[in-house]
Amino acid sequence: MGKKRLRGRSPARTGALLAAGLMTTGLLAACGTGGGPMKINVYYAPEDNFQTVVDNCNKAANGRYEIVYNKLQRGADDQRIQMARRLAAGDTSMDILGLDVTWVSEFAEAGWSEEWTGQNKAAASDGVLQGPLETATYEGKLYAAPKNTNVQLLWYDDRITPNPPKTWDEMMQMSQQLKKEGKPYSIVFTGAQYEGLVVIYNTLVESLGGHILSDDGKSVVMDQGAVDALALLKQVTSSGITDPSLTNQKEDDVRQTFQRGNAAFELNWPFVYASYAEEKPQDLSHFKWAVYPEAKAGMPAKTTIGGYDLAVSTYSQHKPEAFEAALCLRSAENQKFSAINDGVPPTIESVYHNDVPLDPSKPASNDNPNMAIKYPMRDTILDALKTAAVRPLSPAYQNASTVMSKILSPPSEIDPPVTAQQLREQLSDALQSKGVIP
Repeated sequence: MGKKRLRGRSPARTGALLAAGLMTTGLLAACGTGGGPMKINVYYAPEDNFQTVVDNCNKAANGRYEIVYNKLQRGADDQRIQMARRLAAGDTSMDILGLDVTWVSEFAEAGWSEEWTGQNKAAASDGVLQGPLETATYEGKLYAAPKNTNVQLLWYDDRITPNPPKTWDEMMQMSQQLKKEGKPYSIVFTGAQYEGLVVIYNTLVESLGGHILSDDGKSVVMDQGAVDALALLKQVTSSGITDPSLTNQKEDDVRQTFQRGNAAFELNWPFVYASYAEEKPQDLSHFKWAVYPEAKAGMPAKTTIGGYDLAVSTYSQHKPEAFEAALCLRSAENQKFSAINDGVPPTIESVYHNDVPLDPSKPASNDNPNMAIKYPMRDTILDALKTAAVRPLSPAYQNASTVMSKILSPPSEIDPPVTAQQLREQLSDALQSKGVIP
């Protein structure tokens, strides 16, 4: 999630540097594309059961083409860097691009992703929730098909806190009381200096009615809501109720801390449920969830959307087939399969209500699950998605994210008015960079 990038260079110099570094990559990519059906290369993040989705779509293609899953690195930084460098060199071997929702504007502005139009656009938009659809849109045009979304929830153990807090103030008060009682008390979330910290801050800003950037992502706002969010972030991290490893914790670190019994409240993505079910099945009945706590009482939280969208590369030599393949990979049935098997929330609303088991010829069971069995938090996720926030849709978002994560870290040292002014100044500089090279 933490995005790294190089500072802006001239397009000519950048292109020369990247082309030199990619000659070997291009030659390797061209190998092995001789006989057999047309190859449609999809570059996508590691997802345990995505190959099964690919296999299903290859069966549906009936020999007209073969989708090849090129698994990207696990880290989002490295995923983006690899694709950006290859696309900057005009690599024609890439057909479908798995884009983190924060990259769509950037790749569209660079001219690396094809616009979705006509029947393809209609199919990619049909039944999709508004928030996820916004992540795939740039300047009013659709540049990707939403594959899966993501939204954070509040996770807790009902043996420690039978009734979850509804606000941040209540959560902090409960944490302090649990600490006095000698019980697990920490509030854990992604506090390391990377995109995860920016997600937490963006959620607080949006939940307080504030803005970091303008709606078009072209100018800095940093209004009172953004300043109030800084104050809340400082309060929670300087009150002795967060984990000692807060500033080193990313998503899985947070999950493990809670799962070991070292925290009372976890703010994290839904993947934690599948992990808990696999690693602590004996305690699963006590692992509960609720909507994200309100930053201000009476104002429903607006949690930041995550997820992946599928784009078709401008340089693909098989665009009609690439669009068709991308639509299959994120079809309603395949989104359901991925939700049940990999825990990634669907973008198509109807999938949340689809309780037909994966094998309709057999009764629903743990061996033949449906959404109700494997995704019991689905209604809470759906409710959260309907009020969720989208990160600023700016081609310079990666620059802005790096600036924010650096200035916000460590959050316990935030000085709201001073930090807000630093963000105003440095974000203004960051937005001047229109480059997309990492």
